[in-house]
Amino acid sequence: MDAHKPVLYKEIIHALQPRNGGRYVDGTLGAGGHSRGILEACSPDGLLLGLDVDPQALALARETLAPYEGRTRLVQASYITLARQLADAQWDAVDGIVLDLGASSMQFDTAERGFSFMQDGPLDMRFGPQALQSAADLVNTLPQDDLADLIFRYGEDRDARRIARAIVENRPLHTTRELVVVIEKASPRRGDRMHPATQTFQALRIAVNEELAAVQSVLPQAVAALRSGGRCAVISFHSLEDRIVKDFFREQSRELVNPPYEQLYEVERRAIVSPVNKKPIISSEEELKDNPRARSAKLRVVEKL
Repeated sequence: MDAHKPVLYKEIIHALQPRNGGRYVDGTLGAGGHSRGILEACSPDGLLLGLDVDPQALALARETLAPYEGRTRLVQASYITLARQLADAQWDAVDGIVLDLGASSMQFDTAERGFSFMQDGPLDMRFGPQALQSAADLVNTLPQDDLADLIFRYGEDRDARRIARAIVENRPLHTTRELVVVIEKASPRRGDRMHPATQTFQALRIAVNEELAAVQSVLPQAVAALRSGGRCAVISFHSLEDRIVKDFFREQSRELVNPPYEQLYEVERRAIVSPVNKKPIISSEEELKDNPRARSAKLRVVEKL
């Protein structure tokens, strides 16, 4: 299988229904897999704006999308700047937006990026150069209680306190392997299907890249940018992200109308979006055979009313 094959590829194309002349945004460009499918489907005149903070991903995407050069605008920027990027492109509204949250398989597979506990590399975990701190900075400077809170809040790890104590006792730690050894001793988890370092690595990555704040920031911008009938498709990989997406889409799909003689809402409004699927879309068995990493992926799609 292509190492950079995007998750839920067919489902994204089906959800967005790209059409000739449409305008689309890929806020998490990666190697350009989803974007290539969108550009193919909206030929010959559809346009695409692609954003990614990772310069390596952007370089790969430029190669992938070279055949569509006249129809793409690729920018090294975070999706949290979506409104500004649309203004720069002079796009007042778009027909579809895709956000594929979290780290890409390409980032996990590059040992020197420090995302994976399966390979030895520096404790980095930054998506792009704009991140202020690396994972090593957090691991080596945070007070023990703050580190435990971080691992519990973003990794939902029941052994957070034990792991934090072991990290502080063994500082400084500079490589992923050093950190894994410390975690394995502190929380051996014999017989557990999940590797003991999984949740700590997730927690550090989320904290380094301020991922949850980024999701909360982009969703209102994405919904505001859609034209009537436009769709927003969001893939999340863990419950913390998915909860933010689910709650925001649910809130935007509610009609706020005061009953007679009561004022429950300061501002009344109609529903802004409608869910395309009641339940999140997950990967098929066929996709999971090819790409086990897709197992935790959940896709939620809404349409602008």
